[in-house]
Amino acid sequence: MRFLLVDDHAVVRAGLRRLLAALPGVEISEAAEGRGALAAVRAEQPDVVLLDLNLPGLGGLELLRRVLLEHPTARVMVLSMHAEALYAARALQAGAAGYLSKNASPEELLEAIRRVAAGGRYIEGAIAQELALQTAATGNPVDRLTSRDLEILRLLGRSQSLAQIAEALGISYKTVANACSGIKAKLGVARTGDLVRLSIEMGIV
Repeated sequence: MRFLLVDDHAVVRAGLRRLLAALPGVEISEAAEGRGALAAVRAEQPDVVLLDLNLPGLGGLELLRRVLLEHPTARVMVLSMHAEALYAARALQAGAAGYLSKNASPEELLEAIRRVAAGGRYIEGAIAQELALQTAATGNPVDRLTSRDLEILRLLGRSQSLAQIAEALGISYKTVANACSGIKAKLGVARTGDLVRLSIEMGIV
């Protein structure tokens, strides 16, 4: 079973490597950022990708989409500092097979990895409950945002210009500008500054 660990913190990757050593017959590769992860996906063809969302440059949600474009049979397990259902919902919509916060115990993480590697799905209990409650509710404008919308909001919240966002995501300036206009319409705001404020208030940064 081939694993790819994608996290910008070396200590986290080292901890995951030690944890995965408990599983039989594993091969492990690592990447600290998005472009390195894509190169590793092409070279290694991993069975399971353990992916952090909060990466420098190319963010986790956009990277998730690109990983599955490159290697559609990969099973992606998101392991994130974000325990909010918003992130889990977007990751699952983008194709993740599982979502776990970094607050989870090593035992739960191993169980989640086993289940995802076997072709199943796994969502941390508290996050799954919040997702169910949000699904029952209606009228939340944030639910209209796509994974790319959220990635653009994240980068705006980090004071990136539209040109910098275009470079980070590998898309044109015009595409980013059009996306920002669409996000403003979805969230009912008029200025890009409002998007920056909302990204911080919603914890997207």
